[in-house]
Amino acid sequence: MGQAQNLQLQVTVQEAEEANSPVHINATNQSTISQPRTFMQWLQMTIFALFVLSGQSAAILLGRFYYDKGGKSKWTATLVQVAGFPIIIPYYYISPPENPTKNSIHRHEPSTLIIALIYVSLGVLQAANSMMYSVGLLHLPVSTFALICASQLTFNAFFSFLINSQKFTPFIINSLVLLTISSALLVFQTNSMNPTGNSNVIYEIGLFCTVGASAGFGLMLSLTELSFHKILRRETFTVILEMIIYQSLVATCATLVGLFASGEWKGLKREMDEFELGKFIYVSTLIWTAIAWQIFNIGAVGLKHEVSSLFSNVISVLGLPVIPVLAVIFFHDKMDAVKAISMVLAI
Repeated sequence: MGQAQNLQLQVTVQEAEEANSPVHINATNQSTISQPRTFMQWLQMTIFALFVLSGQSAAILLGRFYYDKGGKSKWTATLVQVAGFPIIIPYYYISPPENPTKNSIHRHEPSTLIIALIYVSLGVLQAANSMMYSVGLLHLPVSTFALICASQLTFNAFFSFLINSQKFTPFIINSLVLLTISSALLVFQTNSMNPTGNSNVIYEIGLFCTVGASAGFGLMLSLTELSFHKILRRETFTVILEMIIYQSLVATCATLVGLFASGEWKGLKREMDEFELGKFIYVSTLIWTAIAWQIFNIGAVGLKHEVSSLFSNVISVLGLPVIPVLAVIFFHDKMDAVKAISMVLAI
């Protein structure tokens, strides 16, 4: 009887060790990945994609509207990109609790210090990217800004290959090529000379900041995906909301430090008084810009979680050729055949 119990105990221990072995876990993950997506997963991906497209387009156009009507503060334009996260806090508390699974029971929870380090690092990177985007949008026309932002796809593909071990399938290569060509065509609708009327130095600063922000955004997408899959290892929407909230909190604090350290906060009242369409429209523009960026953030992080950072960026770049078309409607830019061809290629 004792030998039988010992033999059963050894078999149980051996099965537990095999279940927790890297080979078994890898096989389980591959089996999970190979399973077809359910209707609800496709629905979530569609909603996240719509959030990315609508949020990004509205936020960029509202940012241009802010500058065109008298806004001058780069730090304020940066702040509204990151400070809208409180609107999703109520949803975080009413979201359904996480259902425990076999993987969640056996996974090794990261320490609080590691999690805090992730949120702080990504938050500071987000604040720096947002600041560079604000400078770029200030000094560049919308079409040129959208064109350069398309380079984030190339940066993200590079970082995904290095950091996330992304494999380039024919479908991914097709998306990269078509979306790159689609966005590159937009260069033909701008003048070969400086179209903003600003000095060449200021214009080049705008170009440099936009390229830098695109590179930083691509890096941030890959690092976020790495954090989900290698450190957090939790597959719930609650984790997505936590990432957005804490990362945005850090980015907001960093931006507020810049706002007060630069002294731009002293001119905000005068800027509000001199805004062409009045104080109410000034405040409304900032509020809706903040909401639009949070809609974009939810969609982008959701797509990173559901698919990959590269797919999230592909959807983001898909919306960039839409922005010049919307600029035709709201800012009376000229529409030509190049913009139409760019739209068709993107779709």
